[in-house]
Amino acid sequence: MHSVSKVHFAILIIAIIVAGISQGMLLPVLAIFLEKMGVSSTLNGLNAAVLYIGSFGMTLVAERLLGVLGFKKLMLGGLLLVLITLPLFPLYPSIIFWFVLRLLVGVGDSAVHYSAQLWVLMMTPSEHRGRNLSIYGMSYGIGFSIGPLGIKLLDWGVYAPFLLLAGLFLIVVILVIWKLPHGTPEKTATDEPAQRRFTKSYSWAWYALIPAFLYGYMEAAMNSNFPVYGLRVGFSTSDIAFLLPFIGIGGLILQLPLGILSDRYGRKKMLMICGGLGGLLFLFVPMAETNMIAIAAIFALAGGLIGSFFSLGLAYAADMLPKVYLPAANVLASFHFNAGSIIGPALGGKGIEMGSPASLFWVLGGCYMIFAATGFIFKEKSK
Repeated sequence: MHSVSKVHFAILIIAIIVAGISQGMLLPVLAIFLEKMGVSSTLNGLNAAVLYIGSFGMTLVAERLLGVLGFKKLMLGGLLLVLITLPLFPLYPSIIFWFVLRLLVGVGDSAVHYSAQLWVLMMTPSEHRGRNLSIYGMSYGIGFSIGPLGIKLLDWGVYAPFLLLAGLFLIVVILVIWKLPHGTPEKTATDEPAQRRFTKSYSWAWYALIPAFLYGYMEAAMNSNFPVYGLRVGFSTSDIAFLLPFIGIGGLILQLPLGILSDRYGRKKMLMICGGLGGLLFLFVPMAETNMIAIAAIFALAGGLIGSFFSLGLAYAADMLPKVYLPAANVLASFHFNAGSIIGPALGGKGIEMGSPASLFWVLGGCYMIFAATGFIFKEKSK
């Protein structure tokens, strides 16, 4: 496969921004609809989780589908699935039907993510891999941040946000059909079974795959558990709404510089530094008590350092693994991210319930510092 051209890379970035907008918009907009329909908060949360179940299910078959369809067709399939599904939400406002629709959106978004991410990973030269994957990750963050603005479109009617988003997906579909080439991942010379590729990817690059889990854990735990922590230590709901975005803002600011630094000084070194410093900063949060400025600064710095974990870890795995193993490594990274997203809120919530609210940050900080220390025992193997 040839290296990715600027035009092709730009289209992949546009696709991932739109996928980020869809996830960032659907979560709050549908939560508002369900609240107005009188649905309990527990059932509302479960309805939101279905999207991630769909995403998780897609990762289980993604590698096989990619081998059959190729990058372009798999991405188009995901885009069209979301495009068709979006207008159905306001047409049929039923919680059971929305379970199915969210599941389909999760499958579609995951197909777009998997194909676009792996396409960038496999077509980018190693000397620019950190930079390009950081731009990719930053683009999703931008889309996810723009998504909640869809709430304002509800003033124009319940159909407005869904139709606008469907229009954006249609534009991306046209760009992908018109400009992107067909491509498939390289085949293994020995035609190894999938289980062996997964096993070898783990044995050679296990350290590079842990960051995906830790990133998913942090993102989900902070979004789900920090509001509980904040209320218990004395923050108002408006204070919490003000503080949470600083984690994402820090990630947007530092992700590209850290990716470029990893190209120059090494992926493992940057992951260890970011993990150690990020973990230390999280441990400082309880000490700041209710000091808004201090916590905002800590969140921005910690979020900036940890915000690059998924892309840096994936780039590091690509440095160590043969290209034929990258589809398997990409599946493992997505699997880890989804597992972290599910475990994070459950573990954080249990810790707050059984012990101290500060346990949320003690566990979070400890995990990142242990990860940084583990780097000293991990030895890279040549391809």
